[in-house]
Amino acid sequence: MISTISLNLQITLAAQITLAVVLSGIIGINRERSQKSAGLRTHMLTGAGACLFTILSLYAFPHADTSRIASNVVTGIGFLGGGVIIQRKNEAYDLTTAAGIWATAAIGMAIAVGAWFLAIYSTLILWFVLDVVKRFKWHGFDTEQ
Repeated sequence: MISTISLNLQITLAAQITLAVVLSGIIGINRERSQKSAGLRTHMLTGAGACLFTILSLYAFPHADTSRIASNVVTGIGFLGGGVIIQRKNEAYDLTTAAGIWATAAIGMAIAVGAWFLAIYSTLILWFVLDVVKRFKWHGFDTEQ
């Protein structure tokens, strides 16, 4: 049970959640600056929630299949992202924001399992895609959807 986790481990896990919030916030700031429907707070909550759910799956249910909660986080975030997508005149908008929410959840999950270097690296890659790649337009194709 979660109550048997030492205070030292809980402090470490709290630091992981904090890191998830910070890294998720980097992605959220980009979405906020682009005035998208899911911005800073949504991304921070997504990263923190995914991190916490993953921590719970690892520590609260030690004799259960820990991948069950993780797989449901992925599905639940997909549902959240689906709610962000807007359809107008046979075109979908905010797909990039929905994908950002999904990727932010993965960052939170990576931190929860102790893969903080992968989480930081992924945050930098996502920021690059959202901030740098959006400036390129190929043959009239707008990358900001």
